[in-house]
Amino acid sequence: MTTASNNSDHQSEAELRSAAALGPLLMLTSALMFAVLDVLIKIIGPEFRVWDIAFYRWGGSFAVMMIIFSWQANPFKCSNIKLMVIRSISGCIAFLGLTTAIRLAPVSTIMVLFYSFPAFAAIFSYLIFGERISKGEIFCIAVAICGVAILLDIKLDGNYTGYILGVIAGAFAGLTVTLIKKLRDTNGPVVIYLYFCLLGAAVAFPPFISNPTIPDSASDWLMIGGIVGTSIVAQITMNQGFKYCKSWEGGLFLTCEMIFVAFFGIIYLGEPTGWRFWTGGLLILSSVLILNQVKAGNTMLSKNRVPEIKAHSQ
Repeated sequence: MTTASNNSDHQSEAELRSAAALGPLLMLTSALMFAVLDVLIKIIGPEFRVWDIAFYRWGGSFAVMMIIFSWQANPFKCSNIKLMVIRSISGCIAFLGLTTAIRLAPVSTIMVLFYSFPAFAAIFSYLIFGERISKGEIFCIAVAICGVAILLDIKLDGNYTGYILGVIAGAFAGLTVTLIKKLRDTNGPVVIYLYFCLLGAAVAFPPFISNPTIPDSASDWLMIGGIVGTSIVAQITMNQGFKYCKSWEGGLFLTCEMIFVAFFGIIYLGEPTGWRFWTGGLLILSSVLILNQVKAGNTMLSKNRVPEIKAHSQ
């Protein structure tokens, strides 16, 4: 009995460690794919409007996923359609708010405001679902936001409406990841993105069809395909990652997108580097590493409590 119990404890410990590592790995993979998506959107021709990119991204992703998962009897089957629709609406508002804000104010400042969404996720998680957050975890969020601010060189120029929209986009992004975390408890990662693409494509279609830009070269089609492919991988790995991370934890790991974007800009676009890249990147990575250690400690603490509970019950 003792040997069997020890084997069970070792197996449980290994599973907990694996789960603790899988969440960050999935989120970092998602951040990398989002960074590739950002670069593709940046280098695609200027003739492609925001609505063109949005429709190709959402409509293309929807079409590809319907083809891949057409073997399912009902790929739209979910446990809470109302929450699924609310999540899709909040995601669309976050995207449209962000793209509009970027047109009205400096992109660096808007991205800093947008990447406050882990803080909003922590607030919504507490207000809606009663999730607690420790002082150490709050510190990690603050350090990551400071790192993004340094990396992007925040400037208060332009239309203040843009700054307001940037905060609104961050707030709705925080609400979105909070709802994804809740939906992930009873729904798969694919159906969550499928609903988002369906609603997003419906929203983007009218302005897209009013003056559509059709790819007219192999390179344009290749970049559109890249946008669709990276979107699918980024969103599905993110949705799957929320099975193992709290909403604000996942959001904090996703801030590494800014490091990946800056790195791609330096390597492939010849953008200059300096102390902001190294300092901001170090702060973001430090916050992620500290959070990962906190998660690992909490995982082992919860594991150690199990034998204690069993001992008291005997």
